[in-house]
Amino acid sequence: MTRPDEIREVMLSLARERGPTKTFCPSEVARHLDATHWQDLIEEVRAVARELIDEGVLVAKQKGKVVEFDGVKGPVRLGLNEEP
Repeated sequence: MTRPDEIREVMLSLARERGPTKTFCPSEVARHLDATHWQDLIEEVRAVARELIDEGVLVAKQKGKVVEFDGVKGPVRLGLNEEP
């Protein structure tokens, strides 16, 4: 399994576990894959998150509101897209 596939699997698993009303931090995905060197994975995690957002599977949120993922400043959380 390639790293992007692993990241996608972990990301979707976290999203499904939390359900449509809860979110998770991208760093949780990185920590799940490598607890020691998780910071090294953040850019890869963000790239996969961007793909899933573009596919309409996930949304990015800040302070509970959906935001554009690209160019977002500050902490961002990911969650399942509640829109059909």
